[in-house]
Amino acid sequence: MDAPAMDVGADPFPARMAVLVARIDPGASLANLRRLSGGASQETWAFDAVGPAGTRRLILRRAAPGAVPHPMAAGFTVEAAAIRAAAAQGVPCPHVRHELEPADGLGEGFVTDHVEGETLARRIQRDEAFAATRETMVASFGAILARIHRVPVAVLPPMRRSGVAAALEAIRESLDADPTPRPVFELALGWAARHAPPEPERLALVHGDFRLGNVITGPEGVRAVLDWELAHLGDPAEDLAWISLPPWRFGRIERPVAGLGSRADMFEAYARTGGAPVDAARVHWWEVMGSLRWGLFCAEMLARFRGDDPSVERGMIVRRISESEIDLLAAIEGGVDAG
Repeated sequence: MDAPAMDVGADPFPARMAVLVARIDPGASLANLRRLSGGASQETWAFDAVGPAGTRRLILRRAAPGAVPHPMAAGFTVEAAAIRAAAAQGVPCPHVRHELEPADGLGEGFVTDHVEGETLARRIQRDEAFAATRETMVASFGAILARIHRVPVAVLPPMRRSGVAAALEAIRESLDADPTPRPVFELALGWAARHAPPEPERLALVHGDFRLGNVITGPEGVRAVLDWELAHLGDPAEDLAWISLPPWRFGRIERPVAGLGSRADMFEAYARTGGAPVDAARVHWWEVMGSLRWGLFCAEMLARFRGDDPSVERGMIVRRISESEIDLLAAIEGGVDAG
């Protein structure tokens, strides 16, 4: 049964959304508009377009009104272009239906098809429905990342470029901007500077936040890669490292890749799908840098917690600063682990 059309009333946002729906799907009306999430800079809305041919479930990602974008944010034009280019290489992605225009009156953003599935990591790691998926998911990650990294750079719009030196500089600037002394972070950055690998032979499209919570999963496997907000041109090893950080293992610390399996299986699938041979030491270096980046993000939340957002969510992120310090010391002391 089709959902009833919404009474958009006098609120300009749903009224503009109703016009947008008619533009995307002529003859359709807006239904079930609801906000799914909203960070400091972006909002995600779900809604239905109800038309003669049935109901189409859609998702809007847009800039929060008045928000200042994060310096690392790709921008919605780049996000949409990256999604389309990755999909052309066989990466499962939500289909981009429409990029917002000034005439839409909704700011910056884009509309995609809704993809049904699970994003909660603990359910994917533990629920019986995903038992078969867990056996192949690590290899799927390797294959997906290989496809992302072979996207022709020429088809992409201008975007942020960040190799080894740029990453070190960005961490240095973030540490200098933090009013709280961070001796473990300083120690880790010193290690990273001394052990920095050479710049990559080529810069590739990097997702920038590839992890279990940013993929939609069904019983058969990965259905869509989400959240391309941090996409940039960089070192492919950065993506291979990020998914293996301890925070994304959700307690299954002995299974480095998303709490599901081994780096070796991911690296093998990556090479088998056309990715360059993986240098485990290079990936290890990016794991240290990734833990630094995550730790500094948690530290940024301290100012928010003390200021405009003293929420439980912010407080829980802030307390993870100490976890990042432990992860950094373990990574530096433990050395390279390709298992």
